[in-house]
Order: sequence, then C-alpha cells, then structure tokens
Amino acid sequence: MTPNLKYSNISKFQVSEFILMGFPGIHTWQHWLSLPLALLYLLALTANILILIIINQEATLHQPMYFFLGVLAVVDMGLATTIMPKILAILWFSAKAISLPECFAQMYVIHCFVAMESGIFVCMAIDRYVAICKPLRYPAIVTDSFVVKVTVFMALRNSLATIPVPVLAAQRHYCSQNQIEHCLCSNLGVTSLSCDDRTINSIYQLLLAWTLMGSDLALIFLSYALILHSVLKLHSAEAASKALSTCTSHLILILFFYTVIVVISITHNAAMTLPLVPVLLNVLHNVIPPALNPMVYALKNRELRQGLYKVLKMDKEN
Repeated sequence: MTPNLKYSNISKFQVSEFILMGFPGIHTWQHWLSLPLALLYLLALTANILILIIINQEATLHQPMYFFLGVLAVVDMGLATTIMPKILAILWFSAKAISLPECFAQMYVIHCFVAMESGIFVCMAIDRYVAICKPLRYPAIVTDSFVVKVTVFMALRNSLATIPVPVLAAQRHYCSQNQIEHCLCSNLGVTSLSCDDRTINSIYQLLLAWTLMGSDLALIFLSYALILHSVLKLHSAEAASKALSTCTSHLILILFFYTVIVVISITHNAAMTLPLVPVLLNVLHNVIPPALNPMVYALKNRELRQGLYKVLKMDKEN
C-alpha cells in the first residue's frame, strides 16, 4: 500500500517549468560553444537579410525561383531565431528554466519551420522541373498566382499538420523529472520526462515524418530524376551542363538538409551511449542550413552575385 500511496502522491504533482541543461556530458565547458554558435546565428541573419535585399532591389530577380528563395530566407531566419537566443542565454547566463507553455510553443514553431523548409525545397524542385523539362510552357504554368497558391498551401499544410505535436505533448503528465538534457524543447526529449504513456506522441512523430518529409523527399527525387532524364536526352553537352548548373545549388542544400535529418533519427537510438551526438546534430541542423543556404546560392548563381556586388557597391561583373 505504501508504494502505491507514494506513487499516487507523486503522480498528482505537475512540474511548472522545465530545465534545459544544455549539451549532455560537457556541461562544465559548454559555454565555449557560445562563440561559434553566436557567429553562425549572426551569419545566418546577415546572409539571409542580404538575400532579401538583393531580390527586392534587382528587377531581374523578380522570378518564381527567387521568390521561393526569399521565402526560404524568411523561414531560415525564423528557425534560427526560434532556438538561438535561448541557447545563448543558457550558455552565457545559465538561464536554463523555461515554462511549459514556452516550451510547447518552441516545439511547435521548430516543427513548423522545419516542415516549411522541406516544403519550399519541393516548390523549388517543381519550379526547376518545369523550367528544364517544359521550358516553353514555363510562363503559363509557373505564374505569380501559382507561386502564391503553392506557398500558401505549404504554409497551411505545415502549420496545421504540426499542431498535434505540442498539443499531445501538453496532454502528458510531468510529475517528477523536469531536467531536459537538451538545448531546446524537442518533442522526444520533453515527452520522455512524462509519467504516463507517450506512445501516441511517438506514433504521431513517426507519422508526421513519413507523411510530410517522406512525401516531400519523394517529390523532390521524382522531379530531379525527370530533370536528369530530360538533360541526358540533350545533344549539346553545353546545354546539358547549363541546365544542370541551375540545379546544383538546390541539390547541395537538399542533400545536406535531409541527410542530417536521417543521421539525427539514427543517432537518437544511440542517445543512451552517446547523448551528446543527437543533441549537437539537432542544434546544428537548425542553425547551419540558415547560414549555409544563402552562401551556396550566392556562390552558384551569377545573378545573385551581381546583385550582391551592387548592394555592396562593388564594381564587378562576375
């Protein structure tokens, strides 16, 4: 009877806040990571703001491909800003406490922005498919109306599909442990502290990954497979090279984005032996792409480079 009564008393208690401990296993010197993370965050904000300024100022960049790039820049800044201020507060000021509503809100925004980034990659892949495989019909298919509709659809899809993640997490009962061995409120990290069954949370997380990320990846793969098939039929090597060059930057970012997601999923199973690895990868996945995306596009795209030179008042042509 005594153990049951003790459990009953504990189960009635609900924690009022979570404690984000930071990077597991390196708590004593994790503050040294604040400098590279702060620089990455500053780089992400600066580079994406520059991309938006360039696209806005250059009339030649008022095209669907660059509109999607602009949306991607906004999403990247939103994703980085969702997590980095809190991480830096943990590392600099030991501000580890976070209320339950704040934690669940951060969880939702992270899932929403990551899904939105995946959706924008799909839009960009479809845009390149139409431009390369159906160039004569491109102006009729990829219109301003089409661009707005597909962007709104992706925003609605991702904002609605990710709502159950924090809702289900908030329905769990957190009665004893409130220390999260993480820098942010990840769904699995938070719900692992619950005192009741969290099977539904794990099932929905898996379902969300397969339906959203899985379908996005399948569409991207199909688009680039059709692009490659179309390019290989070109008789001119120069034309084929030019067609593929427009897709190179997309492929680099897409491969990095989805590869890291797969690695995080695999290493999560090894979290008991190497808890630092999935946490570090999760943080880097949310801050490196926002810093990397604009630089890859600027390096691989001549129009963006020329726009950058104009914004920076540099007299260059290439």
